[in-house]
Amino acid sequence: MSYQAPLRDMRFVLHELFDVAGHCARLGNSLDRELIDGVLEEAAAFTGNEIAPLNRNSDEEGCQLVEGNVTTPKGFRAAYQQFVDNGWASMTGPTEFGGQGFPQLVAFAFHEMLMASSLSFRVYSGLTEGAVLALHKHGSDDLKRDYLAKMVSGQWTGTMCLTEPQAGTDLAMLRTKAEPQADGSYKVSGSKIFISGGEQDFSENIIHLVLARLPDAPGGVKGISLLLVPKFAVNADGSLAAKNALSCGAIEHKMGIKGASTCVMNFDGATGWLIGEANQGLACMFTMMNDARFQVGLQGLGIGEAAFQGALRYARERLQSRGLSGAVAPEKAADPIIVHPDVRRMLLTQKSLVEGCRMLAAYTARQLDLEHAAEDAAACKAAGKRAALLIPIVKAFFTDMGQEVASHAVQVYGGHGFIREWGMEQLMRDSRITQLYEGTNGIQALDYIRRKLLGDGGTELSALIGELSALCDAQTQRPALSAMARTVQTRLGEWRELTAEVIALSQRDAQEIGAVSVDFLQYSAYVLLAGFWLQAAATAQDALDAGSGEAAFYQAKLHSAEFYLRRMLPRASSHREALLGGAECLMAMPEASFAF
Repeated sequence: MSYQAPLRDMRFVLHELFDVAGHCARLGNSLDRELIDGVLEEAAAFTGNEIAPLNRNSDEEGCQLVEGNVTTPKGFRAAYQQFVDNGWASMTGPTEFGGQGFPQLVAFAFHEMLMASSLSFRVYSGLTEGAVLALHKHGSDDLKRDYLAKMVSGQWTGTMCLTEPQAGTDLAMLRTKAEPQADGSYKVSGSKIFISGGEQDFSENIIHLVLARLPDAPGGVKGISLLLVPKFAVNADGSLAAKNALSCGAIEHKMGIKGASTCVMNFDGATGWLIGEANQGLACMFTMMNDARFQVGLQGLGIGEAAFQGALRYARERLQSRGLSGAVAPEKAADPIIVHPDVRRMLLTQKSLVEGCRMLAAYTARQLDLEHAAEDAAACKAAGKRAALLIPIVKAFFTDMGQEVASHAVQVYGGHGFIREWGMEQLMRDSRITQLYEGTNGIQALDYIRRKLLGDGGTELSALIGELSALCDAQTQRPALSAMARTVQTRLGEWRELTAEVIALSQRDAQEIGAVSVDFLQYSAYVLLAGFWLQAAATAQDALDAGSGEAAFYQAKLHSAEFYLRRMLPRASSHREALLGGAECLMAMPEASFAF
């Protein structure tokens, strides 16, 4: 299937909602609107013309493992080299190591394009960027000198090695060992599973960031360290040494993203070096994990955009039956199915979710930028708190959204959606993993309540609700927007009350945290997107009032906002009712009663 980056909507979000050029200036970056638009246009051409055509074949061909070597699908090697040569790999990398230092508010749009064009292809480079973040923040000067420049350029790739057969979510059960050596290095021994890009055929070196236990380390998660374990170590002159004592023992045969190698990695006394302090591995790894979770959220967004485009294209072309009020295209044998209300329901559901999530993604990217480069320490800290609050919502809600939007795409196609050649079923299969890796969505919901809500007694969430409430107040006096503003304001008041109820429930019984977490996250996401749709509607109305020459685009924004508030926001009510049902109905039934 084809993919065309939604440049007009991306420009609306970047320029009209979030003033990306002003944001760049605040960060001390010289990017202006013209340059940003040029980058987006080049990114759209690269992803649409070079990457998207590889997606279907990557699913059919998959990866092959022969004698420990992985062969990626046809076209991936050449495309990755072009990705590196054209500078896309170094887009967000630190400038002192050859990166271009693009803000996340710009880069997220390119990353969405990559996800939409081929999620399998994006997997390889995505984890490298996270590994760069962790190494740049926590690595020694020697490790940075030896590894960062080539990782930033994309010449070398990176992985994240956490999971073991017995240790998934519960990393306290981790067994991989790291034995200290006289020269300051460590010998790493153990097996890791589900390692994305653990072995492939297009980078000179693969740098594994591995969680392991040092001798006499404390038990549980407090005894985990992070080590850099390269496929090939680096000699003093910068050349590559002999292959390290590690290997790919198998690749998984998966439901989706078949073009991305998912490896079992065996470390047999492989040489590695400590990153950060001993027993502080999780703290170091979480630098990478937060970026990874944001990027997985963008995977859901990209899949959703690709599915929406496919469904819209088919709905405009497929002729079936007449409109319920009479023929819309009497000169044709039947009307296009886009005239039918139920098809429009699905398309508008897709459009309002995808575009709503794009606004939230941009807002979150902005906070991630400010966390590291705001004008003072207090502003950095505030942005960091806001980003931390939003990351579990972005990861969980966006990926649930991507799966739903892909499912709607299959439905719009009817029986053809179930057939491989149309591409919709691949999107649905590819999207399923996004709800699982980098912490399942249930784990994200627990994190949202336990760490982000209960961690500060709801202070940061209350501040966010307050900002959205001020937006509503500003729009209530505008006749064209007053009804929308009142609808959102009512939900914000309800969100405050529900937050207090969730905190009270959680303090009475720890089981309530797990019982309410998913529904509270979903409720929060639907109301949060309502706030962004109100902001989009206000911006669109401003443009129309000013006599914009793009009236159709801005009218579509108003229609989409109205649809979201009338047909999507009510979903929040069901999540509210469900979570108020409490934990007792979940936990009271004896385990033996589940089956007879």
